[in-house]
Amino acid sequence: MLTGDPRLEEVRRLVRERRYRLTLHAENERDGDRVLVREIEEAVGGQKIEIIEDYPADPRGASFLVLGFTEAGMPIHAVCALTEVLVIITLYRPDPSRWVQWRRRREV
Repeated sequence: MLTGDPRLEEVRRLVRERRYRLTLHAENERDGDRVLVREIEEAVGGQKIEIIEDYPADPRGASFLVLGFTEAGMPIHAVCALTEVLVIITLYRPDPSRWVQWRRRREV
């Protein structure tokens, strides 16, 4: 869990400035999980986000999984990449049967 990572402040800044975009995959997941734009901005742009997985060697480009919470306390996961904008690769409400405290994948 990376809470002091400098990428987090960049994520917050880009969300605050509305300099982010969702991939088609993220839009489809957002729609399927009924995540509102306001909830994305609360969770991904909030002060309590943390990096829970890091993918620096992903062949498609470095990315990381963040956990954030809406103002209503609902968890949201977003796989993000930093470019000139924040690219949200996927976004979903984590399934409690697959995650321990939303931060660690359950053993299968």
